[in-house]
Amino acid sequence: MEGIRSTLYNLPDGVTRYEGKVRDVFTRDNIFVSVASDRISAFDHILPRSIPYKGQVLNQIAAYFLDSVRDIIPVWLDSTPDPNVSVGRKCTPIRIEMVVRGYLSGHSWREYRSGKRFLCGVPLPEGLMENDPFPEPIITPSTKAMEGHDEDISKEEILERNLVDRQIYEEMEIKSRQLFERGTQMALKRGLILVDTKYEFGIYNGALTLMDELHTPDSSRYFYLDTYFENQILHRPQNQLSKEFVREWLIANGFQGRTGDKMPLMDDSMVETVSKRYIELYEKITGRDFIPASYDQVDERISRVLNGIFG
Repeated sequence: MEGIRSTLYNLPDGVTRYEGKVRDVFTRDNIFVSVASDRISAFDHILPRSIPYKGQVLNQIAAYFLDSVRDIIPVWLDSTPDPNVSVGRKCTPIRIEMVVRGYLSGHSWREYRSGKRFLCGVPLPEGLMENDPFPEPIITPSTKAMEGHDEDISKEEILERNLVDRQIYEEMEIKSRQLFERGTQMALKRGLILVDTKYEFGIYNGALTLMDELHTPDSSRYFYLDTYFENQILHRPQNQLSKEFVREWLIANGFQGRTGDKMPLMDDSMVETVSKRYIELYEKITGRDFIPASYDQVDERISRVLNGIFG
């Protein structure tokens, strides 16, 4: 079972399809539909094999969290008519990702370990160990590339290059911090630590609107609270729920997205492991049992949903 990899459906005239790394987007007029595939990406590359149920997990976690922050900011999502499908508002995207980091992990740790003490213009304290908390969460933006690598960028560069209006950017900063605080509190109630995440924003009817996924394992990193402090004291790796373990597997197999790196192929056992980790995160973060949708005639099922939306 390879999961949903392609979304090339027979749809009515006038429907535009955009294929992202993981989600494929269908639009016509003001109708915006996202289909969460089972593709998985890391280091800005799509891996050769898909992960069963990954798309359903991401779609349902994103809906769960988007519904939880409507009091903070308008969100793009209106409905989820299928486990892998979301329907919402077509926003004008702001091509800046707001990455919020509460802990020195992943990319920030790799930069820190190399000797850098500034990340996206933000000073980093001396004397930190991997996975230590920052004194307060930091925002390290990146450009949202249409293709290829996203790139770190500072607030000063964003404003100097006029990539977004200052007032809008400062509102993005405020909302990002509020969203991270909400995500942190929700995670703690489930015995998790929200380590870092990214937010994407757009404009809808003149208002800043939250786009894309929210606090999913593709966009976020979580540690288990019950083992965090002991692991830090003993300098042990943190138990985490995220796709960082996929990045670590790729690194161990010689791939970091660099020119000349050869993409390794996951065997069936690794694919099953990744799938189970995504399902585990869904159940852990939501407190709900995961009910897997059937893959029997899945393409026909999603095609019917899309045709019903676009008429």
